[in-house]
Amino acid sequence: MKIAQIAPLAESVPPKLYGGTERIVSYLTEELAAQGHEVTLFASGDSVTRARLLPCANVALRLNPTVKDHLPHQVVMLEEIRQRAHEFDVLHFHIDLLHFPLIRDFADRTVTTLHGRLDLPDLKPLYTAFPDVPLVSISNDQRRPMPPVNWRGTVYHGLPAGLLPFTENTKGNYLAFLGRISPEKRPDRAIQIAAKVGMPLKIAAKIDNADRAYWETVIEPMVKSHPHVEYIGEINEHQKADFLGNAGALLFPIDWPEPFGLVMIEAMACGTPVIAFGCGSVPEVIDNGISGILVDSVAEAVENVEWALRFDRRRVRAAFERRFTAKRMACDYLDIYRNLPGVRIKAAPISRSNGEAPDLLAVA
Repeated sequence: MKIAQIAPLAESVPPKLYGGTERIVSYLTEELAAQGHEVTLFASGDSVTRARLLPCANVALRLNPTVKDHLPHQVVMLEEIRQRAHEFDVLHFHIDLLHFPLIRDFADRTVTTLHGRLDLPDLKPLYTAFPDVPLVSISNDQRRPMPPVNWRGTVYHGLPAGLLPFTENTKGNYLAFLGRISPEKRPDRAIQIAAKVGMPLKIAAKIDNADRAYWETVIEPMVKSHPHVEYIGEINEHQKADFLGNAGALLFPIDWPEPFGLVMIEAMACGTPVIAFGCGSVPEVIDNGISGILVDSVAEAVENVEWALRFDRRRVRAAFERRFTAKRMACDYLDIYRNLPGVRIKAAPISRSNGEAPDLLAVA
């Protein structure tokens, strides 16, 4: 198939540091290309891919100090897509909603994965106005606030199987928090949990400008007042393997309707169990008692840390391999692509002896 992947321009694909959506776009693009599809990636010029790259900005917009407004750059990308749309069997958008008016004439061979929260009141009239645009959710819970729309499926995120190596014997006796410093991610809960169980906590997280005040007034004072809490900052992919792999458990103490939670499956890939508050997608991602523990309060999390530290890390890794690889994600998306009404290429399933979902190969 000739497939266009359209990524946000704020970060490169893959991102240098934080950037969940761009990371998933990269994993999907590389897996589709590895399976022999003709993939074109619309992204920033500093992106790295085995696919054909069509740069729509010189570098990631967030890292370009001369860029003050992202919107003009996004519109330029949309014009590039409009001119080239006829070149592709399928166009897969990861940029939320800005493209909806553009694709009216060829929406039946597009799909848009919604990567963010959908419970914001301003979104309802937008999706009500575009009920026929084919959409994909990244968890079933993510769909709950939406009006009737054209859902084509739910596809859970996936990682390349060899990206984050399995660590059976950890080198560090610490709990980990990875992601972003923000009120909805609740790093304050992570600090409270670690303090109550008397374990070190390492925090590897980005601080957006919008959350700078929260960091300075709430989290930074907590870090300074707890001698066993260490703030590391943002980390890259290589650092992530060591950071997650050597943690006794990952704390995921969120307080919002998390659409997916990529860090959970990153920890699972390392064999590290997750202690997570059961908001949003979390009960869909965590196999309770196998890959992690679902809790409802700080007190409950504290009570379960010792159990999590005794988890069989091989079972955690096996849960990742069974449910959250990039290969499985790509196969799920290929199935959706070929069932779009405007796509003429259909699937030819090939059975496999290992019980996994079939590969989907294009036939005319």
